[in-house]
Amino acid sequence: MRFLYSALLYLLLPGLLLRLLWRSRRAPDYRRRILERFGHFPAAGGHMPVIWVHAVSVGEALAAAPLVEKLLEDYPDCRLAVTTTTPTGSAQVKARFGDRVLHVYAPWDLPGSIKRFLRRVRPRLLLLMETELWPNTVHYCHAAGCRVVVANARMSERSARGYARFPGLTGPMLGKINRVACQSGADGQRFLSLGLRPAALQITGSIKFDVSPSAEMRIQSLQLREEYGTDSRPVLVAASTHPGEDEQVLAAFARVREVIENCLLLLVPRHPERFSDVGELCEGAGWRVRRRSSATPPGPDVDIVLGDTMGELALLQSVGSIVLVGGSLVPHGGHNPLEAAAWGIPVVCGPHMFNFLEITGMLVDAGAMLQVDQDELADELSGLLRDPDRCLRMGAAGQGVVKNNAGALERLQILVAEELAPG
Repeated sequence: MRFLYSALLYLLLPGLLLRLLWRSRRAPDYRRRILERFGHFPAAGGHMPVIWVHAVSVGEALAAAPLVEKLLEDYPDCRLAVTTTTPTGSAQVKARFGDRVLHVYAPWDLPGSIKRFLRRVRPRLLLLMETELWPNTVHYCHAAGCRVVVANARMSERSARGYARFPGLTGPMLGKINRVACQSGADGQRFLSLGLRPAALQITGSIKFDVSPSAEMRIQSLQLREEYGTDSRPVLVAASTHPGEDEQVLAAFARVREVIENCLLLLVPRHPERFSDVGELCEGAGWRVRRRSSATPPGPDVDIVLGDTMGELALLQSVGSIVLVGGSLVPHGGHNPLEAAAWGIPVVCGPHMFNFLEITGMLVDAGAMLQVDQDELADELSGLLRDPDRCLRMGAAGQGVVKNNAGALERLQILVAEELAPG
């Protein structure tokens, strides 16, 4: 079955390249470094053992960052190779780790591409973040003696139904995976139903809860809050917005400003190719806009700060009186609300949080998060901003959820040590 899958990928390759070039019209980074996707890049060099971490895009890269930091600390005699698939994920890795890790785009799941990558990197362990299951990648890593672990794994019902349609491909692939470290028991049961060996399953929880801000970031946050004047004006942060959301956010913000005249909006689009368009949208609506990249603090004459930098989302959320989760006002599935909760900031989201159902349920049940429809958004935001005591209670509840569910990172560290142990 895997040979048919590979043949189909090769047949589809011209279309994949055309799609990449089409996307590069708006995001030029998609057409840069194309050879890396075929496994062509300078060899890693040296004789240090390599741990390969694959995080497909910015969300997975953010989730993987604490794990990568721990690996750098725990294994100074190993080289870390971190791959992504999207330019935003690549930018996140570069901003966070610089030259401390080897970073290239992940090879496409073609036999030649994977084998070239493995010859250049020679990893001892591959950590696939969340649900990145690729038959050829798993097969050739297994054949090369590279251990394969799916870390922080999740498997939705929809994804499980998709994998179940191809048992001849899914079963053998899962049989070559050494360990699947799942976020929840429900995720684990879906992996088992697809053919994973029970001995390979471990429930570790979600490393997304291990998001305690560092001492350095706390200092940066205090400085930024002073620059933004958060003692004298509330700040609404709309984090990681997608097309179709910015208009909703601006409409709600206009209504908020009718009752809270000095409220500042910090609007952070998810993808950098949208920065200019969103800035023009704000200015076209009559708002006075300051770009974060200008490094100039927003004075009282600024209505909106456009978050047009990469690698700063966690820091920017820390200045918020409220954080509105992007990707939830349109059917994208939402983004991780735990970074805001870890800062002790109340969180608001729209109806579409299907990528974070369990986390959303926990935060809502704890009173740390409000899930609202578009029609309710402006009123709920205004009500929260006028009730600082409620905001404090919600923030404390969010920090409690984060603290009570932390520990997955430590469990993953133990698992990695077991996989790297000789013998």
